[in-house]
Amino acid sequence: MGTLTQLQQNRRVIQDFTVTTLAGIPGEFARLVYVSSLRDLSSGRYEHQGLAALYPEEAVQQALQVCHEQIFERILERPLSKQLEDLKSCLAAMEGGLAAVVSHWRQLEPYRVLIPEQAPDYLKELFISNLRALLEILHEQCSTARSDA
Repeated sequence: MGTLTQLQQNRRVIQDFTVTTLAGIPGEFARLVYVSSLRDLSSGRYEHQGLAALYPEEAVQQALQVCHEQIFERILERPLSKQLEDLKSCLAAMEGGLAAVVSHWRQLEPYRVLIPEQAPDYLKELFISNLRALLEILHEQCSTARSDA
């Protein structure tokens, strides 16, 4: 397949995935969590049955990798205050409630699996640093809310 044809196909996969799946997920962190969940941690391959039924496997892989990287970069481009709001909404929607999830994330750092494989080291380090700081802020907010109750 020619490079132009492959790029057009990848663009169609990205558009399909963005419009039919990602558009229904509120917030960049929630989208990052979702896209990351599609990646097999052993192989690094993405799995999405709906896209796999419609498009060639390699086009799906490349498209999901691009989407993953774009969401990751969009988060890092946002001011920390906006990242905090978005992360808080994402974590509050998870099972166990905000305080429990923040505690778990601070202790075990599961957010490391959210990082795209191909991200440059400096962006990986920035993301981890930001998450640690944001989680500390959320932890303090949860502690304050508990003591005020």
